[in-house]
Amino acid sequence: MRTEKDFIGSKKIPKNALYGIQSLRAKENFPDDTRFDKNWYQAVGEVKQACFITYKSFSQALLSKYKTEKIPFPLIPDKILDVLIDAATEISKGKYFEDFIVPAIQGGAGTSINMNINEIIANVALQKLGQTIANYKLIDPIEHANIYQSTNDVIPTSLKIAIMHLLTDLEKSINHLRSKVEETEATTRNDLRIAYTQMQEAVPSSYSKLFSTYCEALSRDWWRVSKCFERIKVVNLGGSAVGTGIGVPRFFIMEVVGQLQKITNLPISRSENLPDATSNLDSFVEVHAILKAHAVNLEKICADIRLLASDISINKEFSIPQKQMGSTIMPGKVNPVIIEFVISVAQKIYANDLLITSLSARGCLDLNAYLPVIGHAMLESIRLLIAADQTICDNIFDGFKIHKEIAQQRLFKSPAITTALSIYIGYHKASEIAKLMKSAGIDIFEANEQLAFIDNEKLKQILKPENLLKTGFSINDLMK
Repeated sequence: MRTEKDFIGSKKIPKNALYGIQSLRAKENFPDDTRFDKNWYQAVGEVKQACFITYKSFSQALLSKYKTEKIPFPLIPDKILDVLIDAATEISKGKYFEDFIVPAIQGGAGTSINMNINEIIANVALQKLGQTIANYKLIDPIEHANIYQSTNDVIPTSLKIAIMHLLTDLEKSINHLRSKVEETEATTRNDLRIAYTQMQEAVPSSYSKLFSTYCEALSRDWWRVSKCFERIKVVNLGGSAVGTGIGVPRFFIMEVVGQLQKITNLPISRSENLPDATSNLDSFVEVHAILKAHAVNLEKICADIRLLASDISINKEFSIPQKQMGSTIMPGKVNPVIIEFVISVAQKIYANDLLITSLSARGCLDLNAYLPVIGHAMLESIRLLIAADQTICDNIFDGFKIHKEIAQQRLFKSPAITTALSIYIGYHKASEIAKLMKSAGIDIFEANEQLAFIDNEKLKQILKPENLLKTGFSINDLMK
């Protein structure tokens, strides 16, 4: 064990641990084991990397302009900067995550996140120089690893970086699902079905038209998500504690975001109003609302499919793949577990949306202390949506079956089919056919034979899928 001290007191820490006293205090103060998001951890590494590289440029600019003896403060030597950059780069790739011990749910606006990574960077840098861990007189977690930084600009900036990285994956997952649904739409173009309003049989339609509604909704989701980058690309890095840039060289403020842009290859920019970007989190509320819209569409799609595939329906016309055993007491039972998973995900997104909305409103004056919990919920929502998109695509749309004959028979035995005849024989005669079909349990062809309201051959023509599914009608249709 080793002993580390701060102004509060001292703590015993495992000898080879890369974390330090501030990380340990946070772990003890927030006794929860919810894991911090690794993408966010890596994004902090990218931000630190940009800060160290910018500092090095600043240092070189100073030395080229002034003699060393005229600079009013000591500069960090290049030898130390190089190992700090190396350590931050390794963190950006996910290394040393096992030494990140601060839980996701925490107080303190992210200071614990920042310090855990500062301590890791300092100790890794010391090792790279062949020094002992915790030799903070040489490389200090604050004086060196946190140079010209504040938790209040590093942590929100890194959160936006992490979100943008994940949004790229979400865009892909939505588009992949949309493409799969579009394929399904094309292959079911003439597969007739009954359309339902208020869970009652309504009019003739097709599975293709139903899938087209899903496809359009997913297209809107993709478009909205693709626009999220515009809403969170503005960062407050360089703004220091409250966006005033206190204690930070103007050179650093002007250069650091550009350096971060090069490292991340993301379309980020420095806020023109750094206090605003530090104080207000409404952009997260806006982005999460877009995530919620996608969750709404996924739940609607899954609720529809669950209803269509349920055993409540006699002679099922729609079935989904069987994926796992459904009961430990009822033999042979298989449940729609994929559907239930996605609906559960959607509900979790709604809960996160309320949390993000409420905590974003809890910002007080110049800072919002609840950023860590807001960020955790944001990243969790994106990850869950990616997982939901993937499993619907792989386990529902890849393998479901439409039993066309059953679907068509049900349609032709449903009074809903008579709506197609109203323009030919009028509403009242169509109602008589519907009444006879229902009371006698016969299809439209048998009912029409008995009532003789329309020529049988004409009826067959009207009820062909290509005619039945036309959008509206023309006078020429009636004159044929």
